[in-house]
Amino acid sequence: MRYPKPLKSGGTIGFIAPSFGCAIEPYESRFKNALDIFNKKGFRTYTGPNCYSSNGIGISNTPVKCADELNRVMTDPEIDAVITCGGGELMCEVVPYMDFEAIAKAEPKWYMGYSDNTNYTFLSATLADTAAIYGPCAPAFGREPWHESVEDALRLITGETDYSHGYDMWEYPTDSDKDEDNPLKPYDTNTKTEYKYFNTEGRAAHMSGRLLGGCMDILIMHCGTKYDKVRDFNERYKDDGVIWFLECCDLNPLCVRRAFWQLREAGWLDNAKGFLIGRALHYGEEIMGVNQYNAITDIIGDMNVPIIMDLDIGHLPPMMPVITGGMADITAHDNQIKIKYNYN
Repeated sequence: MRYPKPLKSGGTIGFIAPSFGCAIEPYESRFKNALDIFNKKGFRTYTGPNCYSSNGIGISNTPVKCADELNRVMTDPEIDAVITCGGGELMCEVVPYMDFEAIAKAEPKWYMGYSDNTNYTFLSATLADTAAIYGPCAPAFGREPWHESVEDALRLITGETDYSHGYDMWEYPTDSDKDEDNPLKPYDTNTKTEYKYFNTEGRAAHMSGRLLGGCMDILIMHCGTKYDKVRDFNERYKDDGVIWFLECCDLNPLCVRRAFWQLREAGWLDNAKGFLIGRALHYGEEIMGVNQYNAITDIIGDMNVPIIMDLDIGHLPPMMPVITGGMADITAHDNQIKIKYNYN
């Protein structure tokens, strides 16, 4: 696995929009403020041509133009790290034009984004053996004051830390996410964090392995396509084993249950050593007796590996940044978790 070098002071952060751009409020104001903040912190910034665009369908521009922007910054030696402008809906249409062969040959650099960005972060690890960060998109850095999770994301990119951790409180419901009247307001963390443990001895777990995952909505879409090289990844890293980190956006509990069934039957989970499950955007819903917990445990519970749920991963803030493809040692106890990365 290739790991990028830490972003240094004075380095250049490239911002791109392979999914949605920052063309509407509150994201435009947040993004512009984020650029100011990064500049004040001593970083140079580069904004790609699609950052403020809304010319595409479900993405910022046409798939070809989105891919051109991504390919250019990921292979440009003058850009030291990349943070995307947002998630979205149809970044999958950009994937056929992504040049993973060129990216695999270029000097690796950190790419960070989440949700629809799974189309890159996941494939970067499985197709190009290059680690990427499943973490906050650029507008999160424009909200003030920064939540600790946002600071942690930057510290991971700069190499100031080599671990991620959970947080005591989270925001529910996510009313602040689309507040156009006060776009720079911080997260409203108003709910106590409460992890759920399965296949563990009490409320504690320890696991080591290589992290792989992202947004389930995107992963099931790639399952069985020509971009599906998970079996090869499992074989390549069979001595490490895989710790899956997963969360959902649009999938309701029934969809989540079907998704886990699909990935297990496709052989994706054969090398699993544990599961880290983020809070679903459909948090608390139940359909036909299926809820956010048994949707998963009924399908993979008999694998007898640790499952920890309602973690700070994904769409319900705050989110801890997770290195896709990274080797990690994970300890969890009660409502605390620490992911220590081993860069090998």
